Amino acid sequence: MNFECWLTLRYLTAKKDKFLSVINFVAIAGIAIGVMALIIVIGVMTGFDHDLREKIEGANANILVERETGVKDYRQLNERLKSLPGVTATTPYIHGNVFLEDGSRAASLLLRGVDPTSEGSVTLINTYLSQGKVAGLKDDGILIGSQMASFYGKNVGDSMTIIAPASGVAGTGWRYQFNVAGIFTTGMYEFDNGLVLVTLPRAQEIFHMGPTVSGIGLKLKDPDQAPLVKRAIYEQIGFSYLVSTWMERSANFFAALALEKFAMFVILTLIVLVASFNIISTMIVTVTSKVKDIGILKSIGASRSSINRIFTWQGLAVGAMGTFWGFSGGIAVIYLLKKYQFIKLPQDIYYIDHLPVVIQASDVGLIVGAAMLITYAATIYPALKAANLEPVEALRYE
Repeated sequence: MNFECWLTLRYLTAKKDKFLSVINFVAIAGIAIGVMALIIVIGVMTGFDHDLREKIEGANANILVERETGVKDYRQLNERLKSLPGVTATTPYIHGNVFLEDGSRAASLLLRGVDPTSEGSVTLINTYLSQGKVAGLKDDGILIGSQMASFYGKNVGDSMTIIAPASGVAGTGWRYQFNVAGIFTTGMYEFDNGLVLVTLPRAQEIFHMGPTVSGIGLKLKDPDQAPLVKRAIYEQIGFSYLVSTWMERSANFFAALALEKFAMFVILTLIVLVASFNIISTMIVTVTSKVKDIGILKSIGASRSSINRIFTWQGLAVGAMGTFWGFSGGIAVIYLLKKYQFIKLPQDIYYIDHLPVVIQASDVGLIVGAAMLITYAATIYPALKAANLEPVEALRYE
């Protein structure tokens, strides 16, 4: 250990000056609180982001391949798309707007026609179903969301009337009777309250589409590779189809979440910035109290760069200790939140019943890096002040 490291360690562990020990502790605590707050808040926001992403991916296919006039040769197209690299499953679908008739009440719904044999391999509908199975869906059956079931008092086996104005003739020709075959809960209000699933042949009958479907849904091995697979789809089938990824369909939503996360990072980084002023104060007091030591070191040949390093390392050591304890505290709190879920959320307001937390190495690395960078910036002035002190001035009144 060279004398610079040894002296830095001595200054940090010296017990003679109680005042310096107290302000060192305050500086460490300030950095620790700021880093801990950053890790917890960013972890919670990342948790919400991941939870919503999983629900959006689970309720929809990763990629949709559609045509405005419908896809007629969908079985052939389905096989071509299934053979593409990165695609694990495909399913045809139909979607359109209908109305639910319940006594004197009517509500607008999105009706999705699905293939019961392949829908479960592309979406997480089987996971979301609390009653019934999509594979057992018959032409007279319908799957509805839990919010809709609760609002209209529907249970499995009850009848429902769907009105489809696109059928053409008003009256009985508009109305289609179904029996509730299952109830699902995706956690997304718009799906749980306004989406119904029927078989593909029944949807073709309702919308008078014949052997045509709206499009093909694709499940990917890695959803993040959707843009690359989209390019491959266009190369395979041409540009007469509209291909949309899950990222594009929810782009505004995820952009808003990313902006909120960045804003919270900036705001909470100010806590660390404010705490860095404690380090500046600590270093200035330390330099002032060590004027004699600095004078002696310089008189025996210590260079300016050595003095600079001594006080820079001391400040960085204070910041590192604060960052370490903040990191440890933040990870511990996130672990407890994830394991015990003791913070409950009202489900009538939020789509989940507990606070979701996800910690990412990239987020933690950015927080720790920012804290250490701010700490380093806080040491520059006091270290330069100490390095520029002349030995004659330092020892004049000693």
